[in-house]
Amino acid sequence: MNDQKQFHELFPNLEEGLYEELMQYGDIKEVPAGTALLKAGQTIRSTMLVLDGIVKLYQEDDEGNEFFMYNLQQGQACAVSMICTYQQEKSQVTAKAMTDVVLLTIPLEYMDKWLSKYKSWHYFVIKTYRSRYEELLKTINEIAFKNMDERLEFYLKKQVKQFGKHVKLTHQEIATDLNSSREVISRLMKKMERNGWIIINRNSFEWIKD
Repeated sequence: MNDQKQFHELFPNLEEGLYEELMQYGDIKEVPAGTALLKAGQTIRSTMLVLDGIVKLYQEDDEGNEFFMYNLQQGQACAVSMICTYQQEKSQVTAKAMTDVVLLTIPLEYMDKWLSKYKSWHYFVIKTYRSRYEELLKTINEIAFKNMDERLEFYLKKQVKQFGKHVKLTHQEIATDLNSSREVISRLMKKMERNGWIIINRNSFEWIKD
């Protein structure tokens, strides 16, 4: 993506000078679906802005079990990479491209400079922290206070909102994100299908509930 008009639309309310520096010093990368963009234990030297596609953030334990945190989509930035960039710490999470993704990566030296040079960048960083924090709180709330069928409904609605009504996810992938078993997820999704909420296809589902 190199159309400045599109860039203004994705990230509105920035100073004109900042737009110019983002385009000049940012590195646009096209990444295929399935690529690991950020790994736990990795020291990050740049931050990521999503220009197109969807990126999944999650944690893994020592046994390889995943804990889904949230997805990033077009017009959003990775708060984790901002924190790691600013404090030069190692990442505690993994980020993976769920679709083909276009990213704008910003080197550390500009990240720090823009925080003091541009008020709009400072506000953008704070807004990003807050948005991702609120997303994480919602996820934690679902885990702590909801039963599995309620968690599944919440999760599926989030996927539909980001991917559209036809979502390509297997029952195993959903179970992994929800730290459950494929058998439990399959049983609950079949119940949702009987209730007229979804249509289950091979390796995907379609949301039909109003």
